[in-house]
Formats: sequence, C-alpha cells, structure tokens
Amino acid sequence: MASSLRLAKYRNALILLMIARSSIIGEGDLLIFQRDLRNANVTSLIERKSRYTVMIKNHSRHSRPIMDKIVDTFAPLPAFARQSFTFDRGTEFSAFRALEDGIGARSWFCDPSAPWQKGAVENVNKRIRRFMPGDTDLAVVSQRNLIQLARHLNDQPRKCLNYRTPTEVFMAHLQEDG
Repeated sequence: MASSLRLAKYRNALILLMIARSSIIGEGDLLIFQRDLRNANVTSLIERKSRYTVMIKNHSRHSRPIMDKIVDTFAPLPAFARQSFTFDRGTEFSAFRALEDGIGARSWFCDPSAPWQKGAVENVNKRIRRFMPGDTDLAVVSQRNLIQLARHLNDQPRKCLNYRTPTEVFMAHLQEDG
C-alpha cells in the first residue's frame, strides 16, 4: 500500500514536471491574513519559467469569486500564456472548472502535504510576506497597492533568470511564442 502511494505521488510529480517544461504554467496560492481583520485575502499567482507574479485581492475565501477574478485577470493574455495552473487542495480552488470554461486553462492539484510541487509560488509568498506580514489589515490595501508590489517583485533581477527580471523574461516569452 505504501509503495503504491509513493508511486502515485512520483507519477503526479512527473506529470507536473512535463507540463511545466512544455508550456507556460502558473502556480497559485492563497495568502491568508489575520482572521480578526476580516476575511480578505490575496491570491498569488506566478508563471514558473519567468517567475512573473500576479496578485489579486479577494474579499472572501469563496472559490467561485476567486476563480472569476483569475479568469478576468488572465483573459487578455494569449491562450498559450494561460494553459494551466497548479494549486494546493484548499477549498478556495474547488471551482477550478471555471478556469477551463473561462480561459481554457487546465487545473492541476498538488498531492496532500506536498507544497514542493508548487515551489515557485511558495517562494514568492515568502517574498510577499516581507512587505505584507500576516497581521496586515487588507482593508487599507487596495488592488492598486498589490499591483505596485507585484511590479516591484517583477522588476527585481533574479540569479535563476541569469540576472534578468521576471518582466523581461515573461515579455520575451510572450513575443517569441506569440
């Protein structure tokens, strides 16, 4: 039983890796803030190859409004730039079929207790937390503030990108495949 479970986890990891190599793939996660400061939260999304980050403010953890905002945010991109997303198994992503219906993006889910399967978004969440710790009151943070923070993160050169910025790499990828 344990070996078949390990084999299934290994197979799922290989599938995620093959998808990541063949197309633009996003990873998504929900940043939760102190509950006594209301139910607002932030969806963080990252494109794996370029590390390009998008942040979306949500007023609740209900799945459908979160997915609708992701669809609205990614709809202007060409179809090849929004092929798939990898999420954890949180209930906030249970309306994942809205992505396929809205923008044609497939959804993949990490194995339970395997956040390493979406390591890029976990890394960017740590970067975001430097500017927005868990006790941040999102009532005073606008979507515009989140866009400015994402722009700041996307304009920082990264060693893993050969000292180019996520914006440069993402835009080059859009132009080369578009």
